[in-house]
Amino acid sequence: MGISISVVIPARDDAAFLRRALEALAAQERPADEVIVVDNGSSDDTADVARSFGARVVDEPVQGILRATAAGFDAARGDVLARIDADSVPGPDWLRRVETVFLRPDAPTAYTGPGLFYDIAAAGAWAGQTFYLGGYVTWMTLFLGHAPLFGSNMALQTAAWRRIRGSIHRTDRRVHDDLDIAYHLLPDMTVEYDPTLAMPISGRPFHSASGFFRRIGWAFRTIAVNIPGQWPWQRWWRRRAARQSRRTPQPGGASGGDAFENSASRSAESS
Repeated sequence: MGISISVVIPARDDAAFLRRALEALAAQERPADEVIVVDNGSSDDTADVARSFGARVVDEPVQGILRATAAGFDAARGDVLARIDADSVPGPDWLRRVETVFLRPDAPTAYTGPGLFYDIAAAGAWAGQTFYLGGYVTWMTLFLGHAPLFGSNMALQTAAWRRIRGSIHRTDRRVHDDLDIAYHLLPDMTVEYDPTLAMPISGRPFHSASGFFRRIGWAFRTIAVNIPGQWPWQRWWRRRAARQSRRTPQPGGASGGDAFENSASRSAESS
């Protein structure tokens, strides 16, 4: 059984970065079935650059990263939603690796990996990868009960998105989309973090102190709006119960290999 993959890129005033990202997508060993660029109120030629590469442009004039990502996910037609940023530069095997994971009998709900910073000094790139991104994965795994998603390098089953899209903080401009979506993954949903699925990304979070601390503030804001009723011990307990439930034989004997197809069918029936 094959799957279709939609790549979604939220962007605002990112024409120069976007061109490189779209060039990298055009060179994929396994091409995307569609590429969607969400123009989040750009004043430059972001939309024109997207169209020049054959991408579908979704206009979301109300600014906010989660709102833009959600608009792209809602518009996508693929079985899998692969999300990158305008400054991401996926290697030629990226979509092939995403497809391989989601074709497995034990396919996860979401698949993600780390970033590798470019356009900053080597020492800064190492510190960013080790402490900034590494700390994010370590601490948020403890908070969430599973690995967090990294928005520059992630893929999610469309069926899962349709189950959670009504509960995310879509209109809050001060939350990180990847972390908010991770918080809304249900106890029966799984995340696979692959440290070898590394994505080159710009080091621009470190280009200014104000930009860096804004991102840190968004992280604490995202945790604050999600944590009531989702304290770490509550999430771990719910996920443990879900794992035990999955081990219990179900009527009809559905196997792990049917998980992707069955969840997609249920989503199609309910959407």
